[in-house]
Amino acid sequence: MYAQMVKSETADDSAEAVAFQARIDAGEKIEPKDWMPAGYRKTLIRQIGQHAHSEIVGQLPEGNWITRAPTLERKAILLAKVQDEAGHGLYLYCAAETLGVTRDEMTEMLLDGRMKYSSIFNYPTLTWADMGAVGWLVDGAAIMNQVPLQRTSFGPYSRAMIRVCKEESFHQRQGYDIMMKMAQGTPEQKAMAQNALNRFWYPSLMMFGPSDKDSVHSAQSMAWKIKMNTNDELRQKFVDQTVPQAEYLGLTVPDETLTWNEEKGGYDFAEPDWDEFFEVIKGNGPCNTERLAARNKAWDEGKWVRDGLLAHAEKRNARKVAAE
Repeated sequence: MYAQMVKSETADDSAEAVAFQARIDAGEKIEPKDWMPAGYRKTLIRQIGQHAHSEIVGQLPEGNWITRAPTLERKAILLAKVQDEAGHGLYLYCAAETLGVTRDEMTEMLLDGRMKYSSIFNYPTLTWADMGAVGWLVDGAAIMNQVPLQRTSFGPYSRAMIRVCKEESFHQRQGYDIMMKMAQGTPEQKAMAQNALNRFWYPSLMMFGPSDKDSVHSAQSMAWKIKMNTNDELRQKFVDQTVPQAEYLGLTVPDETLTWNEEKGGYDFAEPDWDEFFEVIKGNGPCNTERLAARNKAWDEGKWVRDGLLAHAEKRNARKVAAE
């Protein structure tokens, strides 16, 4: 999800780089003040930045449903979840800033297209059942990506993932609970749950990025332990975990080829439409324009707040210097 199209820089063969790789291979954490190859730093900025942007943009399809949630309890739960996503973005922007890039610079790169966010957030949430599908499938796929990142080689990123994973597990349970209520409700409600599953199944599979045979940038990221598993490994684990959950709900995964493969101990399943994936990544998805317009609007309308905070910080610093 967070390295869908992140291009990994190549390593150099200097003595410093060799010693650096030895530290990685030994399982040591790399800290911000440690020496690191320029390619390692650049790859991390891209991946953590994309991850942070995904958390922030991910608030948009859910925030739209806070006032329309069916009960006060559901409103409070969804509000707490959206607040959590903002916090996740904050942790990740802070982790990226230790690499020498500012939050403003990353935001500007998002707004002008130099940085991406997860493709899944370019799909619309049409019904309340979609809030269930997002929590169950989208956050479930996110957890599948994020749990291994607790072991990633860069210390600040690894530590941020510990809290993020705990909160995401709550989000997934919240989504599954919505789907369970819908699936056990009226025939119309169950049909809404099935429709949400139908629409979010393949976009959720896309979250892990292209098939390994087409993912040309993974090898170096895995050697540096920025990325811990291949795209196909994570996608397989997600399918194997999720299909029994769908069966428990009495819902049908929209894949006629889905079969249990005893030999590999997992399901055989249909690949997503990768042409659709690349179109969404290029900005041609159902909600790309809407999502970026919302982020640009927030950036423009928040300028007076940023300016005020900077002015206050400058005055406070000036008083401190004068007092000394």
